[in-house]
Amino acid sequence: MSEQIDQQLVVAISSRALFDLEASHQVFVEQGVDAYWQYQIDHEDEILEPGGAYRLVTKLLDLNTMGKPRDRVEVILLSRNSADTGLRIFNSIEHYGLPISRAAFTSGESPFRYVEPFSADLFLSNDPSDVGETLEAGYAAATILPSSIGSDARETEKLVMAFDGDAVLFSDEAERVYKDKGLDAFTKSEVDSAKHPLPGGPFKNVLAAIHAIQADFPPDRSPIRTALVTARAAPAHERVIRTLRAWNIRIDEAVFLGGLDKGEFLHNLGADIYFDDQQGHCESTRKHVPTGHVPHGVSNEG
Repeated sequence: MSEQIDQQLVVAISSRALFDLEASHQVFVEQGVDAYWQYQIDHEDEILEPGGAYRLVTKLLDLNTMGKPRDRVEVILLSRNSADTGLRIFNSIEHYGLPISRAAFTSGESPFRYVEPFSADLFLSNDPSDVGETLEAGYAAATILPSSIGSDARETEKLVMAFDGDAVLFSDEAERVYKDKGLDAFTKSEVDSAKHPLPGGPFKNVLAAIHAIQADFPPDRSPIRTALVTARAAPAHERVIRTLRAWNIRIDEAVFLGGLDKGEFLHNLGADIYFDDQQGHCESTRKHVPTGHVPHGVSNEG
């Protein structure tokens, strides 16, 4: 009998985002499917090292046991592996004690078509094409980038999730003005529209689901912190603040950088993940914190 999935943040994740599968992926790229299949079988009992989104996943799943325990978050595995080669992945899931039971193995086909029936709010993958298809279908998704975080990486006990604004939490409406007409026109447009909330972007519902989880806890004891880290600066800040107020969504920290590099700020924040639509920003931030590129909006056209 099927079970209804509701009142949760449901995160779908690829096996390569959850675990470090670069060695086996290299076998696939250089030697093909058959060699990859044999490699995975031969190494079936070798536990995989954590991947780029592993820390995020463990902290998300820990939310189910905090306060009054309930199923606040579910993580679902969506993998291009076959069920046969995917056995190594499930062995690793069991080894780390991750409560992940639902999965789809597609034997090389794009798994994004299972995002909707699993009621996933977010899909994290290392495959940009799968992420692009998911965003086009109207769901939040991000490509988990290879990380070069140094040994001084800061980690907090709380789950810290950080988001860019335009084209991530909000639509790319304002960013299009900036791209087409420049900074002065962008600033004037945002000042003139300050009292008109921005339309939602692909991650609006993700932030809303996190906000609902935060409501389970007293504000001063919430195990989650959210942050808006944006290149905007005053006076373009007001529309953002009024938009979040209109959505009735809480954001714990807002950092208006006015074009400064985001990396060190996210490092000091101790973000477990940062989502941004601009590849250039992501190349900087992935040196400091786990980063997901959201290939959405005007910055990713063409």
